[in-house]
Amino acid sequence: MVKLVKFRPVLCLGFGPEDTTYSGTLNGDVYIWKGNNLDRVIQAAHNGAIFTLDMSEDGFVTGGKDGVVKLWDSDFKSISSINLSNAPEGYKGLCVRSVCWRGDRVLIGTQDSEIFEVAVRERDKPQCLVQGHAEGELWALAVHPKKPIFVTGSDDQTLRLWSMNNFEILSKTTVDQKIRSCGFDLEGSQIALGMMDGSFMVLRSRDLSEVVHIKDRKEVIHELKYSPCGKFLAVASNDNFVDIYSVEQRYKQVGTCSGNSSFITHIDWSDDSKYLQTNSGAAERLFFRMPNGKHVTNRDEITNIHWYSFTGVLGPEVNGIWEKYTDTNDINATDAHYKAEVIVTGDDFGLVKLFKFPSLKKGAKFRKYVGHSAHVTNVRFSHDKMRVISTGGADHAVFQWRFLPEGAVGADDSLADPQSGYVDSNSEESDSDVSDIGEVDSDLEQEKQVSYDRLVGKEDAATLKKMMKEEMASGQKRKRGPIEGIKLQYVHGYRGYDCRNNLFYTQTGEVVYHVAAAGIIYNRDKNTQRFYTEHTDDILCLCIHPLKDIVATGQVGRDPAVHVWDTETLKTSSILKGQHQRGVCAVDFSGDGKKLASVGLDDNHCIVVWDWRKGEKLATTRGHKDKIFVIKWNPYDQNKLVTVGVKHIKFWTQAGGGFTSSRGTFGNVAKLCDMLCVTFGKTPDICYCGGSDGNVFIWNDVTLKKVVKAHEGPLFAMHSLDKGFVTGGKDGVVGLWDDQFERCLKTYGIKNNAIAQGSRGMLIKDCPAVRAIVLGHGKILVGTKNGEILEVDKGGPMNILTQGHMEGELWGLSVHPHKDICATVSDDKTLRIWDLSAEHKMINFKVLKQAGRCVTFSSDGKFLAVGLKDGSFTVISLDTMDDVTSFHHRKEEISDIKFSPDPSKYLAVASHDNFVDIYNVNAQKRVGTCKGASSYITHVDWDKSGKILMVNSGAKEQLFFEAPRGKRITLKNAEIEKIEWDRWTSVLGATCEGVWPPKSDVTDVNAACLTKDRQLLATADDFGFVKLFQYPVKGKFAKYKKYVGHSAHVTNVRWSYDDNLLVSVGGADTSVMVWKHGSAENRTTTCGDSDDSDTDSEEEGGYDSDVEREKNMDYGSKIYVNPIREKEGVKPHLQESVELDKPSVSRNATAPPKVQRSEVVPSGSKRKKITKVSVCIIAEDLQLEFIHGYRGFDSRNNLHYVNDGADVVFHAAGAGIVQNIASGAQSFYLGHTDDIICLDVNQHPKFKGIIATGQIGNPPSVHIWSAATKKTKSILRGEHSKGVCSVVFSCTGKYVLTVGLEDDHKVVVWRWQEGSKVASVPGHNQRIFRAEFRPDSESQFVTVGVKHVKFWNVAGSEIVGKRGILTDAGTGTQISRLQTMLSVAFGAGNLTYTGAMSGDVYVWKDHTLMRLVQKAHTGPVFTMFTTLRDGLIVTGGKEPPSRENGPVKLWDQEMKRCRAFPLHESGKKLDVVKSVCRTKGKILVGTKENDVIEVGEKNGTIQVLVAGHAEGEVWGLDQHPSSPRFLTASFDGTVRLWDISTKALVAKLEVGPARSVGFSADGDMIAVGLKNGEFIVLQTNGLKLWGRKRDRSGSINDVSTLGQEVIGIWPKDSSNGDVNCAHLSHQGKALATGDDFGYVKLFEFPCQDKHLMLPMLDLHMMIGSSSVQVEMIAVFLCGSVYRSEFRKMNHPTGYSVTCMAAIMETFRVVISVVSVQYILIVH
Repeated sequence: MVKLVKFRPVLCLGFGPEDTTYSGTLNGDVYIWKGNNLDRVIQAAHNGAIFTLDMSEDGFVTGGKDGVVKLWDSDFKSISSINLSNAPEGYKGLCVRSVCWRGDRVLIGTQDSEIFEVAVRERDKPQCLVQGHAEGELWALAVHPKKPIFVTGSDDQTLRLWSMNNFEILSKTTVDQKIRSCGFDLEGSQIALGMMDGSFMVLRSRDLSEVVHIKDRKEVIHELKYSPCGKFLAVASNDNFVDIYSVEQRYKQVGTCSGNSSFITHIDWSDDSKYLQTNSGAAERLFFRMPNGKHVTNRDEITNIHWYSFTGVLGPEVNGIWEKYTDTNDINATDAHYKAEVIVTGDDFGLVKLFKFPSLKKGAKFRKYVGHSAHVTNVRFSHDKMRVISTGGADHAVFQWRFLPEGAVGADDSLADPQSGYVDSNSEESDSDVSDIGEVDSDLEQEKQVSYDRLVGKEDAATLKKMMKEEMASGQKRKRGPIEGIKLQYVHGYRGYDCRNNLFYTQTGEVVYHVAAAGIIYNRDKNTQRFYTEHTDDILCLCIHPLKDIVATGQVGRDPAVHVWDTETLKTSSILKGQHQRGVCAVDFSGDGKKLASVGLDDNHCIVVWDWRKGEKLATTRGHKDKIFVIKWNPYDQNKLVTVGVKHIKFWTQAGGGFTSSRGTFGNVAKLCDMLCVTFGKTPDICYCGGSDGNVFIWNDVTLKKVVKAHEGPLFAMHSLDKGFVTGGKDGVVGLWDDQFERCLKTYGIKNNAIAQGSRGMLIKDCPAVRAIVLGHGKILVGTKNGEILEVDKGGPMNILTQGHMEGELWGLSVHPHKDICATVSDDKTLRIWDLSAEHKMINFKVLKQAGRCVTFSSDGKFLAVGLKDGSFTVISLDTMDDVTSFHHRKEEISDIKFSPDPSKYLAVASHDNFVDIYNVNAQKRVGTCKGASSYITHVDWDKSGKILMVNSGAKEQLFFEAPRGKRITLKNAEIEKIEWDRWTSVLGATCEGVWPPKSDVTDVNAACLTKDRQLLATADDFGFVKLFQYPVKGKFAKYKKYVGHSAHVTNVRWSYDDNLLVSVGGADTSVMVWKHGSAENRTTTCGDSDDSDTDSEEEGGYDSDVEREKNMDYGSKIYVNPIREKEGVKPHLQESVELDKPSVSRNATAPPKVQRSEVVPSGSKRKKITKVSVCIIAEDLQLEFIHGYRGFDSRNNLHYVNDGADVVFHAAGAGIVQNIASGAQSFYLGHTDDIICLDVNQHPKFKGIIATGQIGNPPSVHIWSAATKKTKSILRGEHSKGVCSVVFSCTGKYVLTVGLEDDHKVVVWRWQEGSKVASVPGHNQRIFRAEFRPDSESQFVTVGVKHVKFWNVAGSEIVGKRGILTDAGTGTQISRLQTMLSVAFGAGNLTYTGAMSGDVYVWKDHTLMRLVQKAHTGPVFTMFTTLRDGLIVTGGKEPPSRENGPVKLWDQEMKRCRAFPLHESGKKLDVVKSVCRTKGKILVGTKENDVIEVGEKNGTIQVLVAGHAEGEVWGLDQHPSSPRFLTASFDGTVRLWDISTKALVAKLEVGPARSVGFSADGDMIAVGLKNGEFIVLQTNGLKLWGRKRDRSGSINDVSTLGQEVIGIWPKDSSNGDVNCAHLSHQGKALATGDDFGYVKLFEFPCQDKHLMLPMLDLHMMIGSSSVQVEMIAVFLCGSVYRSEFRKMNHPTGYSVTCMAAIMETFRVVISVVSVQYILIVH
């Protein structure tokens, strides 16, 4: 160890072998560290601060403020030094900031921006490689008029002369002031410098010697310039003046330009030297006559001036350098090149830009170049105009650029070079050149303006659910949900109007596409569909994996997600979210399929690249300010991609977590337009994109090579294959091209006359715009803007596969009265007739004159009435689709329309004008009007007789009218229910009260429809749900089943004529969905995926006290933050000398009374010095030896075999315990800080003996540790609060699944080796008892809990869950209530078994209930274990003691046969098993009584491995006076006798809750104090009752911690933590105490000084808790080594120590009781 040193600030670090670290300090010392200990100090290694330290193969090198570089060997002994200050190119004050030693050379960086290289062997000859200005702003710049030389001046007070050819400094000088401007004279022989103090200086160029130094101004000189004639020097200052000096008269002042209202920024001379122009900080441009400085205002005179240079930023010539609508001072410098007609600028954004000159209109096009970090202060062209010099202010860097005039050789190529500094231009942002603007395409403009914002969505459903619970009155029940359900069968529709490239063939030849929130897999041969419905809003984009088996879809939303899913299984592989806003508009897989790129709808259209399997973001960047339509990976390079969009094509290269990019260079080949699609050809450099002008743009790298006219109008879609390309455009033509895009091989016009016979549908109009196109399976697959999907045979015929409505809201829906036909009308101005049978196609249509809002069939099905948006309606013949009649009596839209029942004599027409008009169909006239509604009409219904109309309004009114006149009538609720209604589509009234969610308005539920048997009410709502309710839906917030598929608001629902089908239509999603409703005989077989299984508390399937206690256990009160246990009484040192009652001590007691303020220690008094002690003190090395106990009363599945069944692992208190079965020896993991309540063992061979344990705490943690070494492998924390109640490893051993005790019981999946979270999700609003991975999957797991079973899938960084679907399970009776589930096991074929509170075991296939194993146990099935070796299942439950039956059962793989293992053959107590584990003919059992038992499978033999007190506090403890035994008494009602030598329970006796216990002097008798005030006397031999007596009503305590002799044992300021127990040693000189902090402490006795300070003896852990229900006994063995100082022992639990026994003479054992039910022995 080194002597004590004053620690200095450390400025640099280096590392050596064997955990050695070197650090350089501010005072020049080098500290050398071993681990985290300072080993030695090399003092004065440098004379000043050491700024840099580097390690090489040969040793170390340091550099410091003293300008010295020192070389050191590997032991840090000095080798040599290099003093740069004394070198030829050195200077006084040189400071070394960076060093690098490699081989025989050292690189040195200085504070003044120099880089030197030194050869180790020639240390006196440093070579300067790079020079630059030092710290300070760099503004001054001038170029030599005749030579490739320029000069710069800086705030570092140096002037430097540079060579452009050799890139080196020619000479430099230092002046007394900061330099802010400079200029050469006409010949370049003199240089003028403008200073910060207002002076200027003239130097000779050849030797930088001073010519003159003049100071006429007080403020900084911003600019100075010699006149072209060489006779004058103009000097512009910050005090608003320009002074003119005569060069010939030795710089005599000959004039002054005044009139500027602000500081001068720029000046320029005219060609003839007769005029000077100035720019000022007030954006003034003034003109002056030279040399007198007279202000010129004559416009004609000014117009005729020719300027020698133009370096100003104001004037019409440079309007274009400023962005439109801005008036700022952002541009610092310019310089015009007249011949090339360009001007270069430097601005505050660090950009160097090139504009055309003159640039007359604001917002001109430009090229921009990067490199400078902050503001560019000055720019100048060289004398020959071939170079540009730019200077950076804060970066004090000088950049030299090569200027490439238009048409110069290599100009275009150099722009593509990333080293050129050219990054981009915003040329498309300017409309200065009107000739650039092409014709606007209406479809494109409409697509650009689509808004995807949502007022409400599916994500709001959870919020409404919480509101519902708040609004429910106490004790109020929700009406039961329906038993029957529906299933999605077919969807009519395809989203083409604002999407593209969203249609593909899968690996199996099926077609994948999307509409609404559904991904659809369409079988062309069978005309059937399968659906992916995990999205919560509109899908906007779709792409397919290169292997054609995985699809990615992106959606709209506040936090929009990309879902990656399998086309065969329809299971989610990954969900990617958290990076986009509003929506995801484009996605694409990389060529190798490993990465996925997505584009968002935020203002910057951010691009994100994902590792989609892991769900991790790899890179992100801003895309473009306008919409990006397509993103496409280069299939040959996994780091390159292209984006196209509004006036945009950009080529990107992923670079780590970001991107580099290049915008496409058009040159003279074509003009930029909107780019709509992109694809690649056969080589990585060639790509093709389609433009809004109908051209195909062919690119080589980033340069446009060629343009081919392909379509009339925008080219929306293109696809490439090996043999060529296929394109599709707005012109409705499909083009087939060769592989070079040189020749169009064939075109296909999409027209009705090309549609093949038997096609499933018909075109609404010819030549619909093509939005998606793909080649495959010998066909061309085409998606159109009008919602059709066609398959084009290369020979010519076309087939319509499916179709849907076009863009526009879809509201109107009606079903045929006796056929499987429905009609829909939409804002797309079409009426469509759909076949609902297996054909699933559109069988007819009619184009309407206006947007349609409602439709209805007549009772005979021959006519249709259609209500239009303009307030008119029309009646149409179904056969001919011709108009029969029409009326237009209303101004606002017709919202509902209904024919009266048979014979359809009347037609009720409801409008937003608040009226319902009644028409006589036969007479074709209006015969009545229903008035009285205070708002627009939403729904109308007829009764069966056709005489009464029920009307709903937007004011939530339910009104009734007589037909045909429309007289209003009043009906009571009972009467309404008695009336037989023809069709019920009303959403109001007492019978529909329960359909409305909380806080809802009248627009939230859009439609309803009742089945003919009046049992099921279907509703359509604004959250995108189709719901089923049991009718009548009385009372608030009835339970329901909800179904997803639609994206936003569902506008209408209707049951088919026979109720076998339900049809729903989406508003903005334009889809028509057909749902299958089970037939009468099988309606009870399934409930549907969307079963809302929230049930009332009494529906759990019975009551069990053990389950109830566990469910309601409050772990928050047990967490050890500060001592939680409170006590009553007065501290000993505050006690007066009167006899006080003994304090009552209990956990979670009521708040204690306030105590007196602590006494002030009298001056001069000292704390007792602890030096020598003559009694036995705790040995220096204590080791935990044994723990009696196991946590079974509130934990489960926490007992496992390890080491091939030789050992068992379990936990007690805060200790993980590994016990050898043969020897009984225990070893411990003591890394936790609070109660462990769950445990699991990694079953994978790669991670043999790896254990996971979860604890309570704030925050809680999960520790991963080795059973062999007891070393921590990983700690997981940060996601849970209160505690972790379940932990389990995945089958591969790489992942850990945890469940928390927070209110939403969060479920988290971790990569435990990295300590990182994979994904998390709220689990359930009530307690989850157990979560387990499937043994054959690392992504699928199941959770069970209070009325809860859920099947989860880890999808990337998200977790997707499905509730279990209840069925009749083969019982013939529908199981409508989900019980509380307690345990889970697994079988082959995706079977899952869950143990219920009733004793039944539920058997699930996927997530559907298949059967019940009834009464697998008499009581709750608390634990299940799946044996991976043979698939057998072990269950543990609650059973009465019996010879035939038992709480442990071994089942076959299908759980049909079992064998029971009894634990007790008789007794009053029920056997309760909380944990089971099986291996090689043995079953390990953990009980609620906290015993660990091993059962032999062959003969059922029982061996108790661990015993402990059951639930209840332990307070009583005493040791036998002469033998190695001790007694404990607990609130669990038992007195127990233990043997210390054998670590075994000798005997126990049930006596009732006991508080204290003691041996007689000879050890033959035992006295037990009971909680009820009674005491009993037992014989030690056999614990036989000798007698009992009760003289007190309170509990019998035995605590002695009061009195003047023990004042010192009380800790200072421990208002909540007190000493519970104490015991004096036999020699009377040492006192042991136990306290609420979990410590056992030793004091010298008597302890009369307050607040004795003791060193702590660490038992390597402190586990805080204050559980009210558990007890512990700890035994500490003292060895033969004694220490002469007091120590305190920290209990392995951190629980309060409640009692202290004497020290045994023979074994010198200290026994303490703490509030856990475990027994610990420490030696």
